[in-house]
Amino acid sequence: MNNINQEVGKKIKNFRKWRGLTIQQLADQIFKSKGTLSKYESGDITLDLVTLHQIADALNIQVEQLLYKEPRHASPLMNTVQSSFFKNSTRFYSYFYDGRNNSLIRCVIDMMAQSDANRYRTVMYMNVKDFENYQECENMYWGHTEHYDTLTTLILKNQATPLENLYINILASFQESEKKWGLMAGVSFRPFMPIALKMLFSRTPLPETPELYNELKISKEDLRTLKIYNMLAVT
Repeated sequence: MNNINQEVGKKIKNFRKWRGLTIQQLADQIFKSKGTLSKYESGDITLDLVTLHQIADALNIQVEQLLYKEPRHASPLMNTVQSSFFKNSTRFYSYFYDGRNNSLIRCVIDMMAQSDANRYRTVMYMNVKDFENYQECENMYWGHTEHYDTLTTLILKNQATPLENLYINILASFQESEKKWGLMAGVSFRPFMPIALKMLFSRTPLPETPELYNELKISKEDLRTLKIYNMLAVT
């Protein structure tokens, strides 16, 4: 039980930092003392459901984001998914290259409960500093993932800026593979404009080598396809 308390407390701390709140500021919002909230974050106190929901509301996140714990074994949540790539896993890692500042952007994707046939509640943490504390990220998106025979689609909304929606399509996710390419369409705020880019998805974190950087950049083959179809496409 103490391990669960520590796991939840760590998530509260990470989300609080992401929101730029001090312990006192968050404690005031949930009508608790600074000392009590500090013990929640350290795992010394077990949270009741009411307080857990109050903290999620104060941080503007879903309560599932505080409860989620990566399974150590194959997850029964995803064992009926038609997609081989997503089957039996609930956490995925994604990368894309940001040419505005010549940097690699890391993302973590958590699949939550099934909400409908072929549909799973999903959260994506974008531009994380490290995978250990991935809740400390630049942007957080909440929505769902839909799995079909030949296509998996993620439809996500920025939790801080609701006008921004992301659509990610991954083709042929039924094929066995440790990595899959996807096409993300959304909005850039630097400058403000619609964009589309390619993302690489993996079941495990990837070595951040020069080869990975080159893979993520738009290649001559990508440009050739773009000229032929007048479309940015990934397969």
